This record gives sequence, C-alpha cells and structure tokens, in this order.
Amino acid sequence: MNAKRSPEWSVYESAPFRPRPQEVTERVAASAIDQLFNSVEKRLARTLLLLARYGKQDQPQRILPKISEEALGEMIGTTRSRVNVFLNKFKKQGFIHTNGGLHINSSLVSVVLHD
Repeated sequence: MNAKRSPEWSVYESAPFRPRPQEVTERVAASAIDQLFNSVEKRLARTLLLLARYGKQDQPQRILPKISEEALGEMIGTTRSRVNVFLNKFKKQGFIHTNGGLHINSSLVSVVLHD
C-alpha cells in the first residue's frame, strides 16, 4: 500500500533526516526496556517533563502546547484512559494544573525519581 504523504513530510524523507537502521533498532529497544521496567505513571511524568523541556539549557516551558490524552498515551505505550487517571492524580498532588493549558510544576520530577 502506497500512502500519499503531505509535502511537509517530504523533508523528513531526505537522507539527513532519515534515521539509520541501527538508530531505529536502538530506539525500539530503549522503548521496550522503558515499558518493561518503568510504570505508566513514571513514563507519563518523564514525557511531560521532556515536553516542557526540563533539563535543557534554555528556560523550560511551564505551559505545554495543546496535546491530547490519546497522543500522550501513544507516546508512552498506554491508553487514553490510563493517561487520564494519572493526569488527574498529578493534578490532585499539585504537580500539574490545567488553567489555560497544561502547566507543569518542576516538582513532577519527584515522580520520576521516586522508587
């Protein structure tokens, strides 16, 4: 099946952007290990922190661009309903709030670091 792609994707199909087979294999292995050894809660917390750019040289974004629970679920290998459960838990604990966007509190890192 030959799916039509939008012109925007054509730039990613050029050689400099195409990952090497070894890179793809390494990413798949890292993702599998992550899913085996880390809980959904930790994977979601880490993904939110990465999206908010915590740990980067420049200033972290405290408000994330609009992203669906379904998209977050696909990123971490779980369902939208599980994402919803943990987002609500993070809200109750004060790690995030959703007033005009998804605001990430730096204390969310404690979820990732906690055993």
